[in-house]
Amino acid sequence: MTASKSEPTLAATAGAELLAALLDGMDAALCAFGADGTVTHWNREAVRILGWSREEAVGRRGLAGWAVRSADADEVQKRLMAAMGVPGRTVHDMALLRKDGGRVLVRTQSARVLGADGEPAGVYCAFSEVHTHVDLERSIALSEALFDDASWGVVLVDVDLRPTVVNAYAARALSAGQSTPLGRPLGELVADGVAELEGALRHVLSEGAPRGVSEMWVTLVGAGPGGEPRRRCWRNGFMRLASPLAKEPVPLGVGWLFHDVTEAKLAEQSADLLRFRAGQLHRAGRAAAECEDPMTAATVYADFALAGFADHVLLDLVEPGDRKRLVRAAATPEGTPGPCVPVMGGGLPLRYAPGHPALQAVDRAGSVLASAPATGPEDWPRDRQWPPGTAHALCTALRGRGRALGAVTFLRGGSRPAFDRADAVYAETMAALMASALAAGGPATG
Repeated sequence: MTASKSEPTLAATAGAELLAALLDGMDAALCAFGADGTVTHWNREAVRILGWSREEAVGRRGLAGWAVRSADADEVQKRLMAAMGVPGRTVHDMALLRKDGGRVLVRTQSARVLGADGEPAGVYCAFSEVHTHVDLERSIALSEALFDDASWGVVLVDVDLRPTVVNAYAARALSAGQSTPLGRPLGELVADGVAELEGALRHVLSEGAPRGVSEMWVTLVGAGPGGEPRRRCWRNGFMRLASPLAKEPVPLGVGWLFHDVTEAKLAEQSADLLRFRAGQLHRAGRAAAECEDPMTAATVYADFALAGFADHVLLDLVEPGDRKRLVRAAATPEGTPGPCVPVMGGGLPLRYAPGHPALQAVDRAGSVLASAPATGPEDWPRDRQWPPGTAHALCTALRGRGRALGAVTFLRGGSRPAFDRADAVYAETMAALMASALAAGGPATG
């Protein structure tokens, strides 16, 4: 009999200790009242907020005169004990007294406690300082605003570098729905640039967030409306997310914020390019003005045009009396890069096939752009008598005194982009200066 009596006693003691440990481990302050209003429980957080120890609180009837001003005691007690008569929780804001006499505004959540017979046996009340609730509400409001439709893309990435939450801006930037990228590898969303992006995320997980923001060019999976690659520039910020519940920082993932600055970067690059090319034109004009020989002046213009623009330049002049035939007058070497130099002893007529871009440029008195096809790119430059490895060409007519003088051809390799209309404008400007130099050396040819 002695053993059987001790078992319930031990179980009750263990249950009481477990309950005390659970109450003291709570982040919120908690107190409980019996049906008569007597304080039955008072946890560690309640001690921290109000300063009254557990021994000083437990056993008191109500909060009047110690944790609540006497003038407010009846109203506070009525609010707390009213929870016994209603299901669910009731929330109130009230002012409590600290042991040192100060007052603190708290937000309480009260609910009834049912006895073994199912009848209300008391009330428990969890409370915390109002500013703590306000901080929590601000954090929740900030999260909802960021993931609603913020002006920056916001992506939460887990430790496996897979998106777990994507806001509306980020979904539009990735050309996907808000649920489509979730759990997918970033390589399924980003083609070129995914290695740099994943490297940045791994760095944040291991070392922490870098200072400031960084810009990154990426190419998204899939083609744009016109079939062109979707290349974008993103300005990125990263934050390492760690669990607030662990003593040691436990990484939960990375908060990745980005903004698409492609249009601004392209405009900036375009402005820089225009400034550079304007400077080249200015320097080329000054250098060519010092040349006595017209052909030397023309090659000076060609050399200045090459910088940052093309890999090779060819200068072909119309054969006197036959504008359908061109003669090579100057060129850059086919092997290692070098300056454009005149052909020694005068060139031989070129056997350009009908429809050659240089001949088209002479006929049209304008520019012709051409690029190697996807199939047979090795034969393409050879058939046009251009250096091996050429992938893109821009042929521009040379005209002076109202007559065709020839054509200048700029060539790029496969590692560089194709020429565009802005490149053609620059080439035509240089060609006009070259033609002026050549026309100054003698009568125009027809």
